[in-house]
Amino acid sequence: MTSLAGTTAVVLAALAGVARVAPAQSIASRVARVSNGTVRMSFATKPGICGSGNSFRQINRSGRTSWSNDNYSTDVEWESDCSVGPARVVLDRRGGELSDLRFYVGGRWKPAGADVVDLGTVPAGEAADYLVSIAQTEKGSMGEKAIFPATIADSANIWPALIKVARNPNLPRSTRTQSVFWLGQAAGDIATPNLNSIVLDNSVDREVRESAVFALSQRPREEGVPALISVARTNKDPEIRKKALFWLGQSHDPRALDLFEELLTKK
Repeated sequence: MTSLAGTTAVVLAALAGVARVAPAQSIASRVARVSNGTVRMSFATKPGICGSGNSFRQINRSGRTSWSNDNYSTDVEWESDCSVGPARVVLDRRGGELSDLRFYVGGRWKPAGADVVDLGTVPAGEAADYLVSIAQTEKGSMGEKAIFPATIADSANIWPALIKVARNPNLPRSTRTQSVFWLGQAAGDIATPNLNSIVLDNSVDREVRESAVFALSQRPREEGVPALISVARTNKDPEIRKKALFWLGQSHDPRALDLFEELLTKK
């Protein structure tokens, strides 16, 4: 006979499992309940991210990297030119479809109208998963807009999913290119081999592969330069080789000069 304590433990464990799964589903389901209106949500960002208006900055030892300079916002207001967290996402819904997506960092919400639903603060990883799901399914510009906020969600590992987005020929080219760009900017140690694999994959649109070449040029020199040299030496597409040589020329790296000398003096 099963004891009451044992039964209770099993039930609690089952409920805990449900609790872990439910929030990731609830973001999508709660958004889907709004056919016509606006949905707001907030989540934690990675350390060192701040914002004001549509300007976002990453603060590190070498200074600030800014991704925009448009300070206008219809949704959020600030008292600082670099307000740290949280991330704020605004989703407009019309006819049951996503019609716009806006993203901010820091500040505070402006007063909400009657048609605004605020989901409050949601777990960052689940917010990132939801945003990536938009990139994976939207056929218009919303997929492209969803990628950047997903990349700065705290403790989120979205890179394998973005690789799939970049390789998916059924998605808009702008969404795939945006995926490649942010992979190259922020994916850390896994970026270079994955970018290389996109460059080498002739089934991927040339424009997307060119974006991957650019992303390689943005990687740390000890990763990016050897990868670009390999592309310039071996890639079968002459346009891709030209792109690699161009970005090598911008690197001012002695290894790039050695390659140029080899190519230009080869008989």
